[in-house]
Amino acid sequence: EEPPLSSEEPQHEKSQTEAPASNDPPARAVLGELRVSSISPSSVQLQWSVPEGPFDSFMLQYRDVQGQPQALPIDGGSRLVTVSRLSPSSRYRFHLYGLRGRKKIDHVSTEAMTGAAEPEELPLPSEKPQHEKHRTESPASEASLMRAVLGELKVSSVSPNSVQLQWSVPEGPFDSFMMQYRDAQGQPQALRVDGSSRSVTVPGLSPSHRYRFHLYGLRGRKKVDHVSTEAVTKEPEELPLPSEQQKPEKLQIEAPPSDGPPVQAVLGELRVSSVTPSSVVMQWSVSKGSFDSFMLQYRDAQGQPQALSIDGGSRSVTVP
Repeated sequence: EEPPLSSEEPQHEKSQTEAPASNDPPARAVLGELRVSSISPSSVQLQWSVPEGPFDSFMLQYRDVQGQPQALPIDGGSRLVTVSRLSPSSRYRFHLYGLRGRKKIDHVSTEAMTGAAEPEELPLPSEKPQHEKHRTESPASEASLMRAVLGELKVSSVSPNSVQLQWSVPEGPFDSFMMQYRDAQGQPQALRVDGSSRSVTVPGLSPSHRYRFHLYGLRGRKKVDHVSTEAVTKEPEELPLPSEQQKPEKLQIEAPPSDGPPVQAVLGELRVSSVTPSSVVMQWSVSKGSFDSFMLQYRDAQGQPQALSIDGGSRSVTVP
């Protein structure tokens, strides 16, 4: 569904549609601030809160660089979304609607500009051996300023095509962060991260490849501190894909009778919530029990099997 974009007229940062007085008894649902948590030349990550709720689902709307309206449905349990396939150095206005059923209950907006096509000319330190932690000391003249110090950069999860990294800030704050690395072709890549973030997912990586990541803590455009780490992306697991033959839309694995006492864990329907030319968002439910994790498998356009590990608390995933 594509409700008209509200960008045609000036918007307050927070626009709330009050329910008519006759609908007062239902609990209110209110959206918090919509803010940008990270940007790259081709994507923007947005996050929000729900001070009062809940909502059944969300709808993010914006116009692409050709001025065409785009709409991205989002699961009601989500609090962040990555908008991909954007154009470098372009300003976008995003409108997030909170829905109950098909009715728009509340609405917040924000703007963001994507990064430049070429990463900033910060020299990558990977050309020479690095200590795990490298500190850029402030000159003595700046000793009176509050120090900003990065903690260890750690790998929290890996998949065949992404790495999630996290860090701490023992002393701070920083205005922003810059994650740098070289892609599988050796080209430098840079990903800007909001100063309040403590983790970032680096997408679009190649399977079974070693990467070295460099995180810079910035104040303004000045690099104040720097930490590095390495990670190897996973090899796609060679599990037989059910796509070789026609399968029911719903495949349920029942526990054997001998496993009766443990609580059953049952997956609900797997459905497509949105598609773009280069990605698909899938969502599912858990009818019974809980799972430790999920594994999404598919074959790429070349027929090669791909596997994506997903946290057990997730109920949706974007396949880029």
